[in-house]
Amino acid sequence: MVLCRSGRVLLDGARVASADLKVALEPGLAARLTVDGAALDPLPGLVLAMNKPLGVTCSHGDAGPLVYDLLPERWRRRDPPLSSAGRLDKDTSGLLLFTDDGALLHRIISPRSETTKRYRATLAEPLRPDAAAVLATGTLVLRGEDRPLLPAHLVLETPTLAVVTVAEGRYHQVRRMFAALGNRVVDLHRDRIGALDLPGDLGAGQWRPLSGAEVAAALAPAVPL
Repeated sequence: MVLCRSGRVLLDGARVASADLKVALEPGLAARLTVDGAALDPLPGLVLAMNKPLGVTCSHGDAGPLVYDLLPERWRRRDPPLSSAGRLDKDTSGLLLFTDDGALLHRIISPRSETTKRYRATLAEPLRPDAAAVLATGTLVLRGEDRPLLPAHLVLETPTLAVVTVAEGRYHQVRRMFAALGNRVVDLHRDRIGALDLPGDLGAGQWRPLSGAEVAAALAPAVPL
């Protein structure tokens, strides 16, 4: 009440004179309603995109700085909490999604969804000529496993720069795929999930909320595999 009376609460730029004002809880409200010039924290149902930098991890069980440390500290107390939708290891950069929507989180990471992810991999050596054909067959088996990978789509931009799109998320999958092809990844960057490209306005370590259309794009298959 005191905040309203002192003119510190604005809705769409106009002063909110009474705390009794009823406002619909819709996704854009957090940006429209400000207190002392600062927007409210996003409402539940939040989906974020981050350009994950190298050197930070996604799991609380890993040593070192976490991706969550790049978000506002108070957000660690959000209920429901924000979780990363899948992971990127410490030595992989690029597009990472977060959400507090449990159903959406499950939809993104569930093996049944077959949400595609695209990576740019810099390799230690020129890739063997038949690599794209081998990955497309869906017969490649990773070391220590007995179930073949789903088909993957590979394009070579240079002999040592490969763009690969996969439809599953096994442990260190992309690095292990190239190891199975007799090569080694020296740099790995994810630039697309589904049909959602890493937003060009995000520098390393930066993040922003996604629109409904962007969330829908992240759930769409980008390449027929």
